[in-house]
Parts: sequence; structure tokens; C-alpha cells
Amino acid sequence: MKSIVRPAFLTVFALAWLAAAALAEKPDDKPAVVLDGELVQGGLVFGQAPAGSSVKMNGQELMISTDGHFVFGFDRDDVSEHELLVTFPDGEQWQQRFRPTEREFDIQRIDGLASEHVTPPHSVLERIRNEAAMTRRARERRDSRTDWTDGWIWPVTGPITGVYGSQRILNGQPRNPHWGLDIAAPTGTPVKAPAGGIITLTHDDMYFSGGTIFLDHGHGLVSAFLHLSAISVEEGQRVEQGELIGKVGATGRATGPHLDWRINVGNTRVDPYLLLPERSDP
Repeated sequence: MKSIVRPAFLTVFALAWLAAAALAEKPDDKPAVVLDGELVQGGLVFGQAPAGSSVKMNGQELMISTDGHFVFGFDRDDVSEHELLVTFPDGEQWQQRFRPTEREFDIQRIDGLASEHVTPPHSVLERIRNEAAMTRRARERRDSRTDWTDGWIWPVTGPITGVYGSQRILNGQPRNPHWGLDIAAPTGTPVKAPAGGIITLTHDDMYFSGGTIFLDHGHGLVSAFLHLSAISVEEGQRVEQGELIGKVGATGRATGPHLDWRINVGNTRVDPYLLLPERSDP
């Protein structure tokens, strides 16, 4: 699978819009709302409003911290217009409408595969359902921590071998899109927390993802780390950015050692790559 290059025109468009939004001001010339992120499919946007404000996206309340931080994201196939409404403590309101920019995603067609390589055998379906329920529960936590405000680092470095949004069509059957960022590295390579948070799930051997860790960064923003050969943390443990959480592996349904890093905000799957600083060794 080809490696990703951040589309420059998407970045320019999104940042131009967000710069305009960040400069929006209340009538008394005091800054109103600051937004940071990419306004694209799979993008994640971090916002800050004056303390004591409330925030709604499309009429639904967003969680906001005591100092005014909030976050929202866009699905891979989102083409809808959205309305962001911030109500300040004095009752005045700030509003923006926007539509995420569409992206092109890599589609691969592979035919002639044996059926067991396309559809899991019936004997493991109950296991798959139980593990899916386990991961859903691990994403239910909601608290006002804002561990993501310190920015993001690469959890591991290496060649990018899989990208968010790519999809395979196997024997004519579309598979679910790939929701993560795949970074190849030798088995045993340390995996570090890209941002701080609370460990909400550890599992040594899930059917699809093998050794798995979920790390909650606050406000329902959760990182998942898949195919690990070793896990160095426990559920309920607090970790800081850069702290060792596990080691790269090829467990579960993996064809070689790599880290598959995924991020959800609530039920919305977003692209981890868009959060990361440019590497000196692209």
C-alpha cells in the first residue's frame, strides 16, 4: 500500500478557514473562539471558547472543559454541512457553518482469494462479537480531561505502510475501510503514548487486533494500538506523553510487524496522521 503524503491543498484550505474562524470576534473586540485542526474528511478539530461557554454541533451539546476546550471530528465519508454554535456566558452567540473537504482514498481490488481469507470462520463469530462489545465499552468513558492540549508525538517511527480510509475489495466484496495509520517497525520496538491519558482496555490476543491497548485522552477521544507483541500498562493506569505502553508485534490478523494506531472521538473515526508533526525522516 502506498505511503501517504499530506495533501497540501487540503491543509491550506482547512487552515485558511480555521484562521478566519479563530479571528472571529465578539462585538467588544475580545477573542471569541479559537479552532485548530483540518476541516477535511477524517479530520479532528480542537476548539477553545471562553470559560463558562456552551458548545453545540448540529444542535447536539459537545463536552467542554472548565477552561473552554472542546473537540469534534469528521467521518471518512462525511459530506454534510455542519453548524457549530457557541453560546458565551453573557448569552451572546458565535456561529459557523462548514462542510469538510472531500479526500481521495486508496482502493485495492484483490481477486482469487480462498474464502477463509475473506470471511472469518463461523467458529470465531461469537468471539468477534464479544471482543467488539468489549471495545465499545472501553470507549464509553467521558470526562473533562484535556490531555490532547499538549499536542501529539509519533508513537513509533518507521515506514508508513497503511493509511486511514484505504479500502480493499476482496473477491468482489468491499471490506470495511482501514481506520488507522500503519507504521512498520521490528517486533519489540517500543511504542510510546502519543499523548497522555488513562488506559481503558488491555488485551493480549483479540481475534483481529491481537495485543491491543485503548488510551483515553479525555472528552471521548480514544487512541487504539493494535497487533502488539507486549503490553506494558494496566487498565486504569495514568500514562504521560512519551511513556512506554507496549511493543510492536504482528499479533492478530497481521501480515508483518507494525503498529496500527487508530483514533476515535465518540463514534467518529478520524485520521491520526493529520495530528502529527512532520518527521525529519519522511
